[in-house]
Amino acid sequence: MPVPTLDLAPGEPLHVLVPSAGIGAAVEALSPRVRAHLVSADDGPPTGEATAAQVWVPRLGGATLPGSGFFAALPRLRLVQLLSAGAERFVGRLPEGVLLCSARGAHTPATAEWVMAAVLAAQRGIPFFVREQDAGRWSFGTRRSLVGARVLVVGAGDIGTTIGRMLAGFDVELTYVARTARDGVRSTAELPDLLPHADVVVLVVPVTPETVGMVDAEFLAAMPDGALLVNASRGVVVDTDALLAELRAERLRAALDVTDPEPLPAGHPLWSAPGLLLTPHVAGTVPDTGGRAAAAVTEQIARVLAGRELVNVVDRY
Repeated sequence: MPVPTLDLAPGEPLHVLVPSAGIGAAVEALSPRVRAHLVSADDGPPTGEATAAQVWVPRLGGATLPGSGFFAALPRLRLVQLLSAGAERFVGRLPEGVLLCSARGAHTPATAEWVMAAVLAAQRGIPFFVREQDAGRWSFGTRRSLVGARVLVVGAGDIGTTIGRMLAGFDVELTYVARTARDGVRSTAELPDLLPHADVVVLVVPVTPETVGMVDAEFLAAMPDGALLVNASRGVVVDTDALLAELRAERLRAALDVTDPEPLPAGHPLWSAPGLLLTPHVAGTVPDTGGRAAAAVTEQIARVLAGRELVNVVDRY
């Protein structure tokens, strides 16, 4: 399948809707042909020159997609360039003919780092010891180790392979799993045979019809007693009720940066589930992430100006 381009006529201005003045300045610095318009979808449809935009860069973390009036005001829109790696909120919800591209790679180092921190903390019992410190108790005990563990990374893309490189120093027995088997990567169809031998299962899959609810009661039941589930993907990949049942039985442990629902409401049983390390969707959030995401946008706009193939084009599933 050919990689798409966004073709402009010679000398044609490129109008870009941006979420911040910094990104606007960066894309305008590429060429006098670029016109950046600071627009928030929360404020309603664009007006004036902004309606000529061929590219929209939504703000990171927007709760909902804008209404049809927003897109109706943009008859020339050809590309939605995200600041995030995840694109599930936009897939299948854009007007016909509008391309969708992610900022794949911008969040990779931070997300992989969070996985390493979460796995090490969970294996060595750090959440427990922090609570004991707060209570002023010297609670000596032996915990698990990451060194030599059998680790299953479900998702063999950019983040998954980065996690693998970080794990290399711990002499783990590492297995990658993806939708399609290839050299060094097993197929998701093999999970029933792989899960019973995994001490740690890391989820870094995109949200697709196949991955929503993938980690269900059957998946969890196949994991051995005491195993650790780590979700740095999206909350909907895991059946929350099924995971809660395993945590309450104290058969499995988990480290979650994402939940379903999200944000996790007050009083939700996950807050008090035993054996759970929980963070509020911060895996990709470090000071350098914004700069890397902005750089991904700038690189894409440079490709548009040069008539080159776009990168990180998202399938419509």
